[in-house]
Parts: sequence; C-alpha cells; structure tokens
Amino acid sequence: MILIFVFYSGSVPACLFPLATLTNGGDEQLFIDTEKIFTSTKMEAADLHLNIDYVGTSGTVLSPEQKAALQTSLVIQQNRYKFHRIYFWGKILGIKDDYFIAQGTQKDEMAECKTLYSKDCVNWGLLPPATKAMREKSKLAKGRFTGDPSHEFEHVQTKKSADGEEGHEEEETILIKEEDRLASVIAEIDEDVKIVPRASFIKTPTGETLSNRCFEGLSVSEAAKLCSYMHFREPKALFEKTLLQKANLDKSIDFLDTIEEDIPKGCWSLQFERGSGLVTLRSLWWNGFVFFHVPGSRRFGHVYVGIGEKNLDLPFML
Repeated sequence: MILIFVFYSGSVPACLFPLATLTNGGDEQLFIDTEKIFTSTKMEAADLHLNIDYVGTSGTVLSPEQKAALQTSLVIQQNRYKFHRIYFWGKILGIKDDYFIAQGTQKDEMAECKTLYSKDCVNWGLLPPATKAMREKSKLAKGRFTGDPSHEFEHVQTKKSADGEEGHEEEETILIKEEDRLASVIAEIDEDVKIVPRASFIKTPTGETLSNRCFEGLSVSEAAKLCSYMHFREPKALFEKTLLQKANLDKSIDFLDTIEEDIPKGCWSLQFERGSGLVTLRSLWWNGFVFFHVPGSRRFGHVYVGIGEKNLDLPFML
C-alpha cells in the first residue's frame, strides 16, 4: 500500500471531503455528490438558518425554536413524500393561527410541485392542487384567513330567473373552504411573483427544467437590472415577442418571462444591501414577498410573509 500525503496552504477545497463511500470488490471509491454542490440553495431546509437572515431586513424573522423545528420536520416530509428538494415558502398570517408553508419538488422543479402547510412547524398537511375552478371560486372569499383549515367562507350572490315576462331574484350561497382558498392564494402568488435569477435554470432538449450547474451567480452590474430576473412559471409574454427579438435569446436559458416586462412599471422595488453584497427585490403587488440574491454566488431564494391579499390599489399608487 502506498500512502500519498498532499498538503495545502490555506483553506481545503470542498472536494477533499467525501460525502459517501462505495465499496466494490474490496476497492473503496470515494465520490462526492456534485449535484448537491452545484445546485441552487433557495430556502432549502438544510440552509434555512443561513438564508432566512438575508431577508431579516424586510421584517421576516423566525424564532430559534421555529428554525429548529422546520429544519427537522421538513427533512422528514421530504423523505415521506419522496421529494427531490423541499423549500420553506413562507408564512400566511391568520386571525387565530398562522400557516407555515413549504413546497416540495422533483428533479424537474417546474413540472411538479406540492405544497404543505403547518400551524406548529411540526405536523404538516398536504394542500390540494389549485385548479382553475378552485381559484376562481376562492376569489369570492373576502377577509383575512382565520387559521382554521376547515373554516368555510360564505358568499351570497343574487341571480335573476326569468319566468315568462316577469322575473324574480334568487339568492345563492356559495361556501369556500379555507384550505382551498389557501392553496389558491399560494398558487396565485407563485404565478405572479415567484422569480429566479437568469441562467440559474436551463431547459433541456427533452423539455425538462433543471438547475444549471454552471450558474455562478449574477455580477453586481447584472444584479441591478430587472431583466436579470425571470418568472419561474410557464412563459406568457415570451410568445408575443417578434422573431427579431427572439433571435437574440438563448433558448436554453431565456425560456422564461423577465420581470422587466411586468405591468404596471414600478411594481418591483430593487435595493442593494451590505454595500453590493446582497440584492433584494420586493413585490408591491404582494406585500410581504421578498427575493434575495448574493451577487457572485449561487445563493438566492424568496419568502412570503403576509396576510395573503393582493394589493389591488397598486396602479393608483404609482
């Protein structure tokens, strides 16, 4: 047996620390989980205690007990539902109790995403998928969330029925379950303001949306531009571009809509903090949504802490 010792001056590269050991015919092979290193962190459970501090200036704070409970319980839920990754999404404030929200995804993060909710950061329930009909019905519910998933909001609407030449009005009561409304609001927030840095995800020839292992973060100059951030959902404005505009786009990374085209102009507030060491974007449509990115690194993420109501007065405020 020959032993080779290599000495380094300074910090030791991360690749010298194996994450697992495989034994094959007596020969030990050390390998490292490169996907874990090269993928983006977002608000993953493992780094939650670090990433949550980046949005602390926006008033988003978790107690040490909540951080500890989330880091443990989210890993359990990841194994339970066989998620590829699980993220802390945020918190929706209720009158009696608050809802802590988490989302689990598979390798293709855009293809499948499931949402979990909890009131104590320990016990989690699975929210139903927000269908189009459910979202339209949930818009009828007014007022804040109560904190009880089984609570039902009542909406009374008047219908006119024509019997010959004379007609009369009939009242119809529609019940909206709070659990369905919660799923609908989360889906609406994701569609409106869930964003990622440009080139942090790529689209493969097979149509999958995967994390870009070559992404090393935005530069400070790029981080100051709204065109460097993209909606993480199916594109809408991209199909309306002309052929000349599409000619300058890279199909592998420019397959999403940029927030620069959002209406009305000024619905995003971009600020640098810690000098140029941190950039934050706040949505004025959904007060409480904050996105952060550390320029020159793979660290980015977002969190929402609010009452779950859209600021419909924004066009009159700008």
